[in-house]
Amino acid sequence: MKNLKVQPLGPIMCDLNSTELGFDEIELLQHPLIGGVILFSRNYESQEQLSELTLKIHQLRRPSLLIAVDHEGGRVQRFKNGFSQLPACGLIGKCEPLAKAKQLAENTGWLMATELLSVGVDFSFAPVLDVGGEISEVIGDRAFHIEPDKISKLANSYMLGMRKAGMSAVGKHFPGHGSVIEDSHISIPLDNRQFDDILLQDIIPFKALIEAGIPGLMPAHITFPEIDDRPAGFSSIWLNEILRKQLKFKGTIFSDDLSMKGAETVGDYTERTVLALEAGCDMALVCNNREGVTYILDNMGKIDDNKSREHLENMRGNFSFTYLELKTRKIWQEKSNEINNFLHN
Repeated sequence: MKNLKVQPLGPIMCDLNSTELGFDEIELLQHPLIGGVILFSRNYESQEQLSELTLKIHQLRRPSLLIAVDHEGGRVQRFKNGFSQLPACGLIGKCEPLAKAKQLAENTGWLMATELLSVGVDFSFAPVLDVGGEISEVIGDRAFHIEPDKISKLANSYMLGMRKAGMSAVGKHFPGHGSVIEDSHISIPLDNRQFDDILLQDIIPFKALIEAGIPGLMPAHITFPEIDDRPAGFSSIWLNEILRKQLKFKGTIFSDDLSMKGAETVGDYTERTVLALEAGCDMALVCNNREGVTYILDNMGKIDDNKSREHLENMRGNFSFTYLELKTRKIWQEKSNEINNFLHN
């Protein structure tokens, strides 16, 4: 432990190839521009294996790298076998009455968070704050509801559950992905609405969660031509003027994956990263493209932003017990059984 390299968290979050750290990845994760790791299904074999992997990642540097995952429930749950099956947010939103749905959302957030924390994952990119409905190809049942006010209430409960478990929430995809048809993973979506229309619909859940103290947010790779000609995640108008100043968000901003089609309009990987950080992101995600990560590390200059580092430090998870210890706790057994019964009854 004495020989650990001490260096501040960098502004880039990258991924890993498999269930173990390769020698090249150990070197990669010690680069000063790296600050976090995002995990996928390919990185998971068992709770024991995952715990060993996250421990090795956390032991590489001081302060330790952040470890994140997309673990919303439903069709977006990276770790399945051995983990509790989580309901899609849209399924929670169909639960009646609202008070019951809120309790279910809180318990789901708690269960998701506490299981991830028990295997060394700092946080999940959740909850989804997008407005649901039949418009979006990619959101669908990932959204809690079609009514912004109900989304606000359910997402707040979900965030509360995460907070009780010791995990910081990251709401997505600001200012809203639910009102465009195209999937920004494979398309370049445009939303031609006026700002007031977006403010009175899609932004409502984000505003509510900001007021409730949500620690993190992720912007969408969607361009709103009436506001800016750059996608929201690369726009200082959206991230600085609207999100920071108008909505008074003081937490951490993570870019969406810079390998997505919706990010290609602003340039190569280095240009995307620099633009995202200059616009207001604290950390830029680069997933499923090791060449892209290497290109950034080889071509981007040193970043020195103490404010971003302070934001990132607030995303650390509270690791109180192992997965084996968790499964002996009565509260885990009760909440796990409740969610399981909801899904299968």
